[in-house]
Amino acid sequence: MKRRRYAPIHETLFRNLSENNLNIDDVFERVRSFMEKDPRAAYQLIVGTDAQVHAGHTKFVTSIVIYRPGRGAWFCYRQVIVPREIRSLQEKLNLETTLSQEVAALIDGPRRESLEDILLPYVYQGAELLVYVDIDAGTDAKRNKTSAFVADMVGRVEAMGLTARVKPEAIGASAVANRFTKSPYRGGALSAATGTSHR
Repeated sequence: MKRRRYAPIHETLFRNLSENNLNIDDVFERVRSFMEKDPRAAYQLIVGTDAQVHAGHTKFVTSIVIYRPGRGAWFCYRQVIVPREIRSLQEKLNLETTLSQEVAALIDGPRRESLEDILLPYVYQGAELLVYVDIDAGTDAKRNKTSAFVADMVGRVEAMGLTARVKPEAIGASAVANRFTKSPYRGGALSAATGTSHR
């Protein structure tokens, strides 16, 4: 039996359980709509990436979550397929952080300011927007083999002017993105004979 080969895939569109093919402007419309329903609330806008190694490929999922603590959330995600099994923890964490930074750069600047404008009239009533990049690693060396790389990853995010969180606070990566990395990628396999992509 021939081993399945995968094509590299770097999605630019987002999806969730109810919608597909969302570009970044669509995503922001959904986030804005979620926040406009309750502009007096405190919000967390979180970007996080998780990865899972499967036979013949490694699947990365980057999520965007708008979270109203104790009162619901909206999320979407996109995936990247690397056509090899990445066993190095350092390499995997580096790629996770890079993909999170890529998406975080899309939500900073004018887009972020437009979200803050929704809350501005209500800041003295508790309205706020905190933006985090969650890193799927922890500082406890006994529990997390990735602890040796945490300072590096945090430094990269902070160099962008953003706030990084690690485990156990890093809920964006560990709770949302993790959910969608568990199953292997089903499409885009390469024919071993022809090297062509099947959809």
